[in-house]
Amino acid sequence: MAAPAVVLLVLFLVVPVLLAFVLSFTNARLISPNPPRFVGLENFVRAFTSDPVFLRSVLNTFLFAVVVVPVQAGFGLLLAVLVNQRLRGVTWFRVVYFVPVVTSIVVVSILWKFMYQPDGLINSFIDTVTFGAWQGQAWLNDPDTALGAIIVLSIWQAVGFHMLIWLSGLQTIPEELYEAARMDGATPWQQFTHVTWPGLRSTTVFVLVTITIAALGLFVQIDVMTQGGPVNSTSTIVYHAVRKGYREQETGYGAAISLIFFVLVLVIALVQRALTREKDS
Repeated sequence: MAAPAVVLLVLFLVVPVLLAFVLSFTNARLISPNPPRFVGLENFVRAFTSDPVFLRSVLNTFLFAVVVVPVQAGFGLLLAVLVNQRLRGVTWFRVVYFVPVVTSIVVVSILWKFMYQPDGLINSFIDTVTFGAWQGQAWLNDPDTALGAIIVLSIWQAVGFHMLIWLSGLQTIPEELYEAARMDGATPWQQFTHVTWPGLRSTTVFVLVTITIAALGLFVQIDVMTQGGPVNSTSTIVYHAVRKGYREQETGYGAAISLIFFVLVLVIALVQRALTREKDS
């Protein structure tokens, strides 16, 4: 009974991974009359020594993750605490915050691309608030603001999902603990630090891991909104791998970048696991 699932996993997961590993040590091209040739570690050396776009992509990826992971996790927790209150109409707010999650990221990226234009909604709003003192900003065409604009979009789009995860964790904390804390005279902040936060320990690990993996794999927003520009200020590891492997048809080099990305994600996952295990012990 497991055979169909196993066959599909081998066909669409194991085989592509093995092919990518083999191709990363060759000079294979997507369309070429010449057969692939084994080049050893040449692709990996090229990535770290003679490809400044790759190094910039690594920097952009980690910068994106460093900002998005804590901000998105913290903002999601704040929203979860707010919508966890027993108030009338709170379900409506839960739905509103979760709507961007179920909306296609491609559609969201296209919408925000129009909003970021000089005559778009964001500049119009700022112009209204500042009573005309604000000059229109081309957010996605400025190397200083393009990555920040994508960070804001990404947090807005995905924060609802992590709000839901935090909310599920909050609802597993027994109400008796809060009652005991209130009887002892604990303030709302003390209840959060001594009851809520310790009770969310396993949820915290899950949220941080999922946000980190999603942040490191940033691709769709870049592909739709900036194509890595301007001046490679928004290029990421995944986008650079796709660009080299398919658009520029350097399949072997693109596979090498993908392998480097896999190793980076694996190392980060192992570090997170080690830190969590040390805390558990």
